[in-house]
Amino acid sequence: SFNKSSIKIFVSTLTFPSISIHLSHVGACAVFTQQPHDLVVVAGQPVTLPCSIPGYHGIVLWVKDGLALGVNRDVSGYPRYDVVGDHSKGEYHLLIERTELADDALFECQAIQAAIRSRPARLTVLVPPDDPVIIGAPVVSLRAGDPLNLTCHVDNAKPAASIIWIRNGEVLNGAMYSKTLLLDGRRESTVSTLYMSPSNIESGQQISCHASNKAAPNGKEATVTIDIQHLPLVNLTVEPQPVLEGNLVKFHCSAKANPPVTFYRWAKGGNVIKDVSGDTYEVVVDHTFFTEPVSCEVTNILGSTNISRNVDVYFGPRMAAEPQSLQVDLGSDAIFNCAWTGNPSLTIVWMKRGDGVVLSNDNILTLKAVKQEDAGKYVCRAVVPRVGAGEKEVTLTVNGPPTIASTRTQQALYGEKGQIQCHIRSTPPPDRIAWSWKETVLESGTSGRYTVETVTTEGGVISTLTMSNIVPADFQTIYNCTAWNSFGSDTEIIRLKEQGGSKSGSLRLAVIIGVAVGAFLALIVLLGTLGAFCCSHFQRSKCLTHVVILVSDDAHLSSLVSQRHECRERYWQSWQ
Repeated sequence: SFNKSSIKIFVSTLTFPSISIHLSHVGACAVFTQQPHDLVVVAGQPVTLPCSIPGYHGIVLWVKDGLALGVNRDVSGYPRYDVVGDHSKGEYHLLIERTELADDALFECQAIQAAIRSRPARLTVLVPPDDPVIIGAPVVSLRAGDPLNLTCHVDNAKPAASIIWIRNGEVLNGAMYSKTLLLDGRRESTVSTLYMSPSNIESGQQISCHASNKAAPNGKEATVTIDIQHLPLVNLTVEPQPVLEGNLVKFHCSAKANPPVTFYRWAKGGNVIKDVSGDTYEVVVDHTFFTEPVSCEVTNILGSTNISRNVDVYFGPRMAAEPQSLQVDLGSDAIFNCAWTGNPSLTIVWMKRGDGVVLSNDNILTLKAVKQEDAGKYVCRAVVPRVGAGEKEVTLTVNGPPTIASTRTQQALYGEKGQIQCHIRSTPPPDRIAWSWKETVLESGTSGRYTVETVTTEGGVISTLTMSNIVPADFQTIYNCTAWNSFGSDTEIIRLKEQGGSKSGSLRLAVIIGVAVGAFLALIVLLGTLGAFCCSHFQRSKCLTHVVILVSDDAHLSSLVSQRHECRERYWQSWQ
């Protein structure tokens, strides 16, 4: 269908300066029995583009995107290209070995002298993606509680790779997908990002990024292992429990940590225990382990976890709040506070020393409106059953008037130095102590035969009245001991009794009676002479009454003598 002018035009579009075209050799009826057609090939694979022109013996050209590759079978400029087929049959097939992306083009087979060319054939070269790359692979670490973000890159694919995420054979949905055209304008890179919440991930899980395209329908995979890192998970055990104070106890601190544990630290009551660095601590326990916990701190590169335990130690009572002795005014309340610790639970008892009555079973003992007899020693006693007991004593001092506690009858030897004592208890101490007898008052020092001395002891104040030479009248005298303080006073009457029994007393009584009888007889003689005169001037009955007195004891004798002197005085007055 082409004329010579058209052939010239067609050939003129090609530039082969070294080729001489002889139109005389052109076949009048050259036609294509095989023409190249569109093909799709995977890069790296061979491909053959067919071209058959039976009976044609002229120049055949292969043109790629308008550029001639060579003449007839000479394509030496393209090492991977070759023209194959039976030349006698007019076969000029283009063989491309190991196709490359550069081969992705439009190809034509042209018969120059016949002025014919094949239909254009599109050779599409598919490029499989590079191996997927997961950022952080092969192990992606994250901290417990943090979400997981995985990013997978798949590069240099044509067409762009499709990416799916797979875990345990199941496709994970929700990934974000993007692609980027490369500078060559043909290949693309794909990025997929997978987000997973903390509740949906576990340490040790494997997640795969699967990439595929038409060049790699089976796809390629990259796998990452999830490593969830966490602070040490610690469990602290104590054996044995409960345990009696003074026995051995073992603490074991077991920990799971990712990353691994770097060191252990032990403490008791907040104080670091030195020379213990492993996961076990053995110690003989005392009562302090009941209130001061033992702690184990386990550390890895993420941080530390601290856990503590108290030991159930059985121990006897120990004073927690010591009661204090009290000094209160008479009529006021006295409140004692006594606190004990012990394990197991203890019982508290308040008692007054020397009295078996339980006053309280509480920590607090309250004595309402105290009296002076409430003063004394009180005991707070605590008992831990089958373990032990303890007690604490306190003193209650009652501020009030002095109290005198002395023997009311005290003894001394006739003719010897004698003493009588006054025992005074007084809070506050007495301001004044005085002895009185007859018309004499003596607080301190010496007066005649008498001396007063006062000393202070733990039990109170002792005031002593000393007589240098005991005479019979001392045994008949009443002695008063009186003490004063700011709250009042107290008095005690004390008598002196002769020491030595009834024999000496009877002898002395007989002497006294003898003397009295002699005096009485002498008096009778005297009065008999003066009787008439006395009775005429005075009342007779009164004089006789004074005379006729039975002497029964020393007191009567003293009265008799006194009355005798009175009668004598009256007699001499009347006589004068």
